[in-house]
Amino acid sequence: MKRFGPYRKVVVAPDSFKGCFSAQEVASTLASALRGLHPDWEVVENPLADGGEGTVDVLTPALGGAFRLAVVSDPLGRPVTARYGLLDDTAIIEVAEACGLKYLEPSERNPLTANTYGVGELLMAARKEGARRFVVGLGGTATCDGGAGMLQVPGIREALKDCTFELLCDVDIPFIGPEGAVRRYAPQKGASPADVEVLEERMKAFAGTLLSETGVDVLTLPSAGAAGGLAGAFIACFGAENRSGIDRILDLTGFDAVVEGADLIITGEGKSDRQTLSGKVALGVLRRSKGIPVVLLSGRIEDAEALSAAGFSRLIQVSPDTLPLAEAIIPSVAKANLRKAAERI
Repeated sequence: MKRFGPYRKVVVAPDSFKGCFSAQEVASTLASALRGLHPDWEVVENPLADGGEGTVDVLTPALGGAFRLAVVSDPLGRPVTARYGLLDDTAIIEVAEACGLKYLEPSERNPLTANTYGVGELLMAARKEGARRFVVGLGGTATCDGGAGMLQVPGIREALKDCTFELLCDVDIPFIGPEGAVRRYAPQKGASPADVEVLEERMKAFAGTLLSETGVDVLTLPSAGAAGGLAGAFIACFGAENRSGIDRILDLTGFDAVVEGADLIITGEGKSDRQTLSGKVALGVLRRSKGIPVVLLSGRIEDAEALSAAGFSRLIQVSPDTLPLAEAIIPSVAKANLRKAAERI
């Protein structure tokens, strides 16, 4: 393990600070502060995502693609403008751009009525632009319909039958069951205990429909429940392949080459705790660090002992413990705190 300093090359590779800054904004703010403090350092920005929020923003420029817009339905059927990336015949899709929880007020959250129809519209929009290969980030959905809404878009199965799909996801969530899509995540999306029972029965029935129509039993697939069961529909109907979100994004952004010769890597997220050690960006960076020290710099840090034991060389909390979250995520406050945190590296 290299010791801290003196540094020649530092790589800044954070996730987004959800509700506050994109991964690009975090990387840019930290890199700018470090360059001002240490003009002799080579500071390289490598913003990341894990297949959820920010996937389109990270992968589209990394692959040399262009951003595209499409008007699609949100989880409640209202029109929204969704972004996706396009490079030749490859589309980068983030399902939350269509069926994301971000579109709903707390009082509107109800997976009994929310649906994934807009995801199908987004896929069709990219297909009309020539996409035949789809890289799909799963996460941040307000839905738990098993992809039934997506498959209701007219002509979608025929239009996408010869396309290839890569699903970016880092959770093994069954379609139904005690640890399945409904019981584990539907309450976070607004479902009451009674709603959960109704949704579980719906998902079970839809699994039977998928089996009869495609021959694929999604109930046997360990990751079919990701994104409220969207993963199961993608696998059954389009032959999609599941990939580790963070590992695939590290590959696509050329992370291994970027950190070659680096003396320090800085990663981070809005909040770090034990969940960080379950397929999140920071853990992916740590695993691919090649023995280079990795600083974990996050808005809030809990479970510090477990994080240190995992191998992070240093933990730096951006926001003071006494600062309420509502204030901490104000952009001007967060930027000032990020810059102060850079001084501690």
